[in-house]
Amino acid sequence: MKKIKQLNVGQYLATRLQQIGIKDYFVVPGDYNLLLLDQILENKALKMISCSNELNAGYAADGYARATDGPSAMFVTYSVGGLSAINAIAGAYAENLPVIIISGSPNTNAIHNNQFLHHTLGTLDFNYVAEMYKHVTANVQVIRHIKDAPYQIDKAIKTALRTSKPVYIEIPCNVPKQLVPFAPESNLQEKDCISNKTLMKQAVTHAAQLLNKAKRPVLVAGPHLKPWKAVSVFNTLAKKSNYAVAAMPDAKGLFPETDSQYIGIYWGPVSWPHCNNIVQSADAYLFAGPSFTDYTTTGYQMKLDDKKLVLVENHKIHIEGQIYLDLDQDLFLQEITKKLKKNGNSLKNYTPSLPKKLSKKYTNNDKVTREYTFSKIQKMLTKDNAVLVETGDSWFNGMDLHLPKNCPFAIQMTYGSIGWSVGAVLGYQLGLRNKQRVIACIGDGSFQLSAQEISTMLRYKLKPIIFLINNGAYAIEVEIHDGPYNNLNDWHYSKLVETLYVKKGKAWGASVKTVAELDTAISKALKTDALCFIEIHLDRNDCNPNLLKWGKHVAKANGTTYQTPTGYNQL
Repeated sequence: MKKIKQLNVGQYLATRLQQIGIKDYFVVPGDYNLLLLDQILENKALKMISCSNELNAGYAADGYARATDGPSAMFVTYSVGGLSAINAIAGAYAENLPVIIISGSPNTNAIHNNQFLHHTLGTLDFNYVAEMYKHVTANVQVIRHIKDAPYQIDKAIKTALRTSKPVYIEIPCNVPKQLVPFAPESNLQEKDCISNKTLMKQAVTHAAQLLNKAKRPVLVAGPHLKPWKAVSVFNTLAKKSNYAVAAMPDAKGLFPETDSQYIGIYWGPVSWPHCNNIVQSADAYLFAGPSFTDYTTTGYQMKLDDKKLVLVENHKIHIEGQIYLDLDQDLFLQEITKKLKKNGNSLKNYTPSLPKKLSKKYTNNDKVTREYTFSKIQKMLTKDNAVLVETGDSWFNGMDLHLPKNCPFAIQMTYGSIGWSVGAVLGYQLGLRNKQRVIACIGDGSFQLSAQEISTMLRYKLKPIIFLINNGAYAIEVEIHDGPYNNLNDWHYSKLVETLYVKKGKAWGASVKTVAELDTAISKALKTDALCFIEIHLDRNDCNPNLLKWGKHVAKANGTTYQTPTGYNQL
């Protein structure tokens, strides 16, 4: 029998990360994780990406998971690193992304001997970081004994893959070089749910009856289709049924926008033209993997009728108000596809939406506008691009873009953490392996939160095109509720490329105020094989009309008069 080389804890972890398809991992070093990083570096199939801070590393891991449609990994030091990253991990949890965060931690002897340590709260409680992470991850593993390390590492990774949620692994600084009892052999992929065949048949029959008797049925794609790995299953359902297909805003791009069945973004009052009316007037609709938040429903303005609704959620199917539990959603979509009759009636009166025409003829010396900027970005898009948009006005301008076939789209809508995009561009571009060039649209307020990661993109010679929208304010907050706290201190954004990267290279930045300057900058960016940073100066109030409409509805929902909770005992 061939003798298997015994691995230490760090090597075991690296092997597992390699086996699940990770090629790049994100790092901010600290004394508690340095020995662990040494062991990970020995695995030449994995590439270390050094980030400026832990929050941005978390955003990068988020973007990487989106681009690869798989897991990502990041390494931080104990407490000061882990707590800095926790906001990004909370976002990954909300957005269903399997980010594996690994933290170095204090020496086990110091823990057992009750020694006070740096990077702590100055107490003898060393469990508080893991306790905090329990609220934003699907699994937390704190390794204390070598013999348990393989099981604990595998348990965390399996949970991340199965649930498409983040997990947290804590490894003491004197553990990485300790040999583990066995080599990694078992399969880490696990099926989450085995459906009851009888119940599945009942649910499929019930749904088919509702949809087949409808005159104008519609399909709506939701963002959870992606973590379920059910995008292709949904698209097969769409083609077989011939229904009109809409997408929720955070599911943009999951169904091809060039397809004749596609009717646009369904976002309540700020939907694509005609889309809202078609969905609302349907006599049956199937929502697959939706996310119904105040943001995605425009302040709860979607008025759906339970009697018309088939709602496919995680292991739960709602049909005409009846709930079927513990059913595999992928299998349900596969089975319902076999039962549906073709019906394209909802498409008969639909007028396809086209990219918006400019409201006027622009001259070279005209001040650049939001409208003109995004008309130019629209013309840039091909299958060789991916689009990433930051929270704010860029959401709405991004929704108006018509994506070419195979052009992916990234947005963080459930969590909506401003600053997410800069780190996410780093991870997204890495995850795409240079097969597609990211075009990112980022507001100045968001950019100021995480600008340092431009340095990392330059360090690793990544080549996105970043449009920095400079309007001097947090535009989305202005439209929800304005005040002096929404004003920004202006920067010379376009000069950051040369400031953050002292080595000479092709990367460049441009500051744009006129139509001619924008045209020139875009032309140069398309010819430049390096990172390009285009700062566009817009008026504070030059924002997407749908942001204004959306902002009013969300503000109204936020400002609903307080109601005493049911069962509360008033004093």
